[in-house]
Amino acid sequence: MSTIPSLDQALADTAGHGPLVEALSTLFEASPILQEHLAPQVAKTLQSQIVASYSDLIDLTLDTIQSGWDDNLKAQFIEGHPRIGEVNNLSHLSSKEQAAVATPPEVLARLGHLNACYGYRYPGLRYITFVNGRSRAAIMEEMEDVLGIPRSLSATDPVVESIGQVEVGSEAWKTELERAVGDVGKIAKSRLRALGVE
Repeated sequence: MSTIPSLDQALADTAGHGPLVEALSTLFEASPILQEHLAPQVAKTLQSQIVASYSDLIDLTLDTIQSGWDDNLKAQFIEGHPRIGEVNNLSHLSSKEQAAVATPPEVLARLGHLNACYGYRYPGLRYITFVNGRSRAAIMEEMEDVLGIPRSLSATDPVVESIGQVEVGSEAWKTELERAVGDVGKIAKSRLRALGVE
């Protein structure tokens, strides 16, 4: 079971290396970019901002990312989240969110292929979506829609290189990056509710 430090403990972490990192890692997933860049930046911002709730802290964190980070840092941040359909090395909350039990193997195989297709279409990005209680099969269909490919349970169709590629930094690539960052924020708010914290 996941826990989170008290808000007072997180806010008192002026260096961004202790309870604040722990809190942000619980809400956003632990990653090197979170530990090395995000938490220290949020800690610095907290010295001049009033935060009354964890929801406020999530908003401040997202604002730090959206207003102060370049696309490369944002892409590294979303890489901290597991791919849809992964079943190993998931945090407790990711496992719960992705409904790790009772997913047919053919759906997991298809999701693996769709992740490869998505990574080819959007170089340097990982598909992130706010699952919101939906099954992996439902997310599989969402990914097919995003990629513009027919419904299937094939683990090999279409050929990855056949789906087309968008240029890194193009409007389509940036739109997908910003959507992913926004969904990470929705996931964090959902995790907060699941933890029973305000």
